[in-house]
Amino acid sequence: MTLNVVILAAGQGSRMRSDLPKVLHPVGGCPMVAHVIAAANALEPAKIVIVYGHGGDMVKQAITGDNLIWAEQAEQKGTGHAVMMALPYLDADSTTLILYGDVPLIKSSTLAELVGSANKHPALLTATLADATGYGRVVRDVNGDFERVVEQKDAAPEELAIAEVNTGVLAVPTGLLMRYLPQVRNSNAQGEYYLPDILPMAREDGLVVNTVSVSDALETEGVNTKVQLAKLERAYQARVIEDLMAEGLACADPSRIDVRGTVTIGRDCFVDVNVVFEGDVVLGDRVVVEPNSIIRSSTIGSGTRICAMSHLEDAVIGDNATIGPFARLRPGTQLANKTKIGNFVETKKAVLGEGSKVNHLSYIGDAQLGANVNVGAGTITCNYDGANKFVTTMGDNVFIGSNSTLVAPVEIETDGFVGAGSVVTKTVNEGELAIGRAKQRNISGWKRPVKGDK
Repeated sequence: MTLNVVILAAGQGSRMRSDLPKVLHPVGGCPMVAHVIAAANALEPAKIVIVYGHGGDMVKQAITGDNLIWAEQAEQKGTGHAVMMALPYLDADSTTLILYGDVPLIKSSTLAELVGSANKHPALLTATLADATGYGRVVRDVNGDFERVVEQKDAAPEELAIAEVNTGVLAVPTGLLMRYLPQVRNSNAQGEYYLPDILPMAREDGLVVNTVSVSDALETEGVNTKVQLAKLERAYQARVIEDLMAEGLACADPSRIDVRGTVTIGRDCFVDVNVVFEGDVVLGDRVVVEPNSIIRSSTIGSGTRICAMSHLEDAVIGDNATIGPFARLRPGTQLANKTKIGNFVETKKAVLGEGSKVNHLSYIGDAQLGANVNVGAGTITCNYDGANKFVTTMGDNVFIGSNSTLVAPVEIETDGFVGAGSVVTKTVNEGELAIGRAKQRNISGWKRPVKGDK
């Protein structure tokens, strides 16, 4: 039987106190609803219907996918009403899995078990909580079988003592959903149409309502406040770092690493504290990342060390390189093996050949450097004339003396040498020494400036 998925994402999230729709608030650098979609897609559904409402245009712009269908819930009248909005898009001969866009930690393995329990019968995901306040309680009959869900405001005192709760996650043959959902009424304290009300109807027809109990209640926790968002962020990060450690990552403190994307690691990598990974990051074997560094969408070769306080974005680093401390590698930086970018160096669209070094206090932008180039402290490439960008090219074995200014477009050919303090504006031919300094004058009898009277 094919699988359809409905994701409820229409809530305003007023307690978030934000203009951003609730389901777009990030966990692990990704909108909450995107995590839910990813978990659903792991089950290879035929379609996913997203029920949207508040901030719908923003949600539709942020979330894309070939199998996504959008259904509007203009008025929020409960979960049953929300699923009714999706009903016209569902296949009658499918199983429908109903999820929530603000429940980002749900696992695809849990969902697979639930869907497997919904063959010809509804199946409800439940959780057991130490404090069930605010949740609908799962009421069972004398045989321990599911009987009904009672909401907090409608529950009797003995029902409030129940620890097993309804998570709202439900798998049901779509034909049954189409039969029962139009019969749901809103005769409750909230005046809403509750999706779980279809389950007693199924029981009245002689069907069994299966239940699957989630082992980790965090999987089914939703977000209504920034405090809850922060809690699930930490839980998500703990899960990701534990997975990386299982793959062999060593780290100084697992609680002080954030992954806001994906990280692929080689063998014997070590990550120190307060490191943030964003986008898709690849670490080769024996990579060391020192404290307080940010690595975004970059590939780091084996044996490379990222020293403290460094910031890499869209960079490709070869093997056995050294970066930092206090280095900034901007998009388009490509460093070959055994290169070095030192402290307070910034690069942008810079390609460095094997063994080349920019050790101190320099800006290298829109530049092509050969092998074994040495760039002295304080050197900059003047790549921008106020309107256009130009390239600086250096051949192999070039030496740039400290405090030099290379005005692009310019080329220093192989074995070229630039004297310290030079301004270079034209080609330095192979093996030549370029010195571009103003003539020094020493003036006798000059008066040192003094402070004026107040």
